[in-house]
Parts: sequence; C-alpha cells; structure tokens
Amino acid sequence: MEREDENMTLCLPRPSSGRNTGSPKIVATQKPREIPQSHVLLRVDRFGFSANNVTYQALGEHPHFRYFDFHAPPETNEVNEKSHGLIPVWGFATVVESTHPKIYPGERVYGYLAPTRYLLLPVSPNDVNKYAFYVPRPHLPADRRPYNQILRCATDPQYISSPRAEDLTMLYRPLFWTSYWFEDWLWSSSYRGGASTILISSASSKTAFCLAYLIGKRNTGTRVLGITSSKNLAFTQGLGLYDDVLEYKSFTASPVFHGDRDEKWIYVDVAGSADLNRRIFDHFASPYSSTLAAVITLGLTNLSPSNSSSVQWSESTVSSTPSTVPTSAFWPKEEQFFMPEWLDVRRKQLSLTELFTTQQKAWKELISDCQNWVEIERVYGADAVQKSYTKIANEGVAANKGLIWSLWDSSAPVAHVTKL
Repeated sequence: MEREDENMTLCLPRPSSGRNTGSPKIVATQKPREIPQSHVLLRVDRFGFSANNVTYQALGEHPHFRYFDFHAPPETNEVNEKSHGLIPVWGFATVVESTHPKIYPGERVYGYLAPTRYLLLPVSPNDVNKYAFYVPRPHLPADRRPYNQILRCATDPQYISSPRAEDLTMLYRPLFWTSYWFEDWLWSSSYRGGASTILISSASSKTAFCLAYLIGKRNTGTRVLGITSSKNLAFTQGLGLYDDVLEYKSFTASPVFHGDRDEKWIYVDVAGSADLNRRIFDHFASPYSSTLAAVITLGLTNLSPSNSSSVQWSESTVSSTPSTVPTSAFWPKEEQFFMPEWLDVRRKQLSLTELFTTQQKAWKELISDCQNWVEIERVYGADAVQKSYTKIANEGVAANKGLIWSLWDSSAPVAHVTKL
C-alpha cells in the first residue's frame, strides 16, 4: 500500500555520466515538508509520455535545448544533478499546499511538470494571473517562457473536466501546438510559393500526423505524403490523414516520386534520420525529379539517448549528423522550426483576441476529430513506469498507443475545479 508521505521520482542517467541511458532509476524520498515563501507543492496525478520525451533525455544536456535544466533531480547517495536528470512531462496536478496568496490548495493545474509524485515549484511572485502562474527560470533563455507557464484549469478555456479529456490533452496538446504553429509558419509563405506536395517523415508520429491533419484542413489541394516503417504502415494509412503513405524501404520507387519536374515539394523531416535524408537527397539531386522548395527539420523522433552526442545545432538547422555542404543546386539549405521563436512573431502580428479565437477553434475541432486515432494505455505505479520506460528506451513507442503514466499506484479522480 502506497504511503502519501513518500515521494517517488523517475530519474534518468545523463548521457555525460557514462551510465546506461536506458536504465532509469526510481528514487524514493520524503514528501517535501518545508514550503518556502511563493512556492506551490503539486501532487502530479498523471502525465503523457511519447517519443518526444525520449528526445528530451537525449537532448537534456544539449547547450541549446537544456531539457534537464527545467527540474532538478532529488539528491541522494545514488542520484545527483551530475549523474541524473529529470525529463519534463506534460501533465495534470493538484495544488496540495501554497505559500502564494493568490494560488489555492485544491486547484487543478496543467503544465510542464516532472515525472514524480510531488513537485515543489517556485512561483514568480508578480507573475500570477487568473489563467496561469509562472515558474521563474532565469538560467534559461527568455523564449522558454511558454514552458514555465502552469495553467489554472478553472479558467483554462481548453480544459474539459473528465479523465478521458485530460488524457487526450496530455497526449496532443504539446505536440498539436507544435504542428499547428509550424503549419501556420509554412502557410505564411503560401507553402513556399505553392508547393504541390508536402512530404513528411516519421508519418506515424503524433507531431507528423497532426501536421498532415492541419494541412488537410486548409483544403488547398496540396498533396500530403507520409513515409514510415513497414510495421507502422497499416496504422498510418488507417488514420486517413495522408493522401498516400509509403514505406521507408521502397518510397522512391513509387510513381508519385516520378512526376512533373516543374512541381515543387516541401520535405518536413520529423524523423531526424541521416540515412533517410541522404536517400531523399539522392532522389531530388537529379535534374529530372521535382524541385525541393524547402527542407525543414521539425523533430528527431529517431533520436535515442545513446546517440545524442551526434546532434548538431545552429540557428538554422539541427540534425543527427554533422551537416555537409550540398553538392547539388537542387538541394535547398536545411531550416529548423522552433515554435517559441515563431510565436514571438505572431504575437506582434495578431491581437490577443485573434490568437485566442483561432486556437480555441482549432483545439475544439481536434478534440472532436482525434478520439479514435490512438489507443490510450495507462500505466500506474513506480515499478510499472520504470519497466515501461526501459522497454521504450530499447524498443521505441508503439505508434498506435497513447501512453499515460502515473507514479501513483492507482487512478486518482479528477479534482474538483474550484472557481477562482
């Protein structure tokens, strides 16, 4: 029987520690008893887990991404900040205690949390409003501010008070908004002057198929092609979000890759696979193929903690191998999309009302449309979460599964959302 005063935290070896990065550790400590001024103690009820979280571990120490700098691990004889890190997770929690006068015990909140039972967070004293409060992280760049936001469910217009709706929110809200603002960014250039085809790798991933979904909703006639592994082919085709889905092994043999030379294509690299990108490069390097108008990196779903040291980053590109200068005029310079940077631009271009209205419409439509895209799988308890992470680190995340984890041993009912 679990003890309410015991904290459990999933800690992951840092790539620089020399430890096996696929061997997570569950660390037991006492529930925090001292709550400093302007802090909240959260009971982390459940959180979503996807391939993105594996990427967070792989890039946890990367000087640009710094995912391990959001939450500090517990300090014990076996674990410390030099040996282990905590991957951020999007989840729901309940405020257990608060020493900020405008945040109340019993509140339901959603945000960029840690894989733990109890999470003690500082609150920026003057950065609390009816919709959210913010965690001060002056050691991180200012454009990370969206990740420092803790949303208050009582006033969150996107919140739906049911376990099913919370599960879908944890699975899709972080990834969907990346896809949403990426498509918005791409559309701002009219799909690079009217590209006829958008090719998306790692098509079975949520980031990829949410992007396909959004492109389809434009109704521009732009063809959306997905490429994926043979094991995920049937699932990805069954989503009905792509015009065609091809296998990694044989995609260049498809007739769609041998069309009009005057057509413009956009390649969205979600997988971050050097071998795949090389094959795509070889195809489009021919003067008899269609023209690539853009090559854009949106994710690194094929990245694992063990190969994180090969990641190269600049303001314009990120890849899992050192960049090389293209030898063909038919290959455009790679670009990197980073959502916080585009959001800063859009906040200057659109009013708050416009941003709110468009996001509300998009979110309501998604929640209606995504109900049966994946099968939700809940995992409860520290031991079960540890085993699940180990399996995922070695085998990857099944495309047709939506993972919801909790360090608690059983499901907690959704807290009553008190009016503020």
